[in-house]
Amino acid sequence: MNIMLRRKSVNRPPTPDVMENQGKEPTFQELINIELIESGEKERLMELLRERLIECGWKDEMKALCRAFIKKKGRNNVTVDDLVHVITPKGRGTAKPL
Repeated sequence: MNIMLRRKSVNRPPTPDVMENQGKEPTFQELINIELIESGEKERLMELLRERLIECGWKDEMKALCRAFIKKKGRNNVTVDDLVHVITPKGRGTAKPL
């Protein structure tokens, strides 16, 4: 029986400890994020960003990079973390100002 062993994903942020955060004042950035979420503005901005990235071809470019990497390494030898590690610098470097 041939069993493929896959590498496990290890790049996950730690889960915040609830006891550790009690009594701690939220930062200005956290307060803004809360307000954006509660008003629904964050979702609207995220949708606008998605649309603009699709329009300028950025999404297709990142998809092509992923496909090329998978083809090179082999479909069963690639994890999501591998893809993120490869395309993140290129994705951030190629994003054009909107």
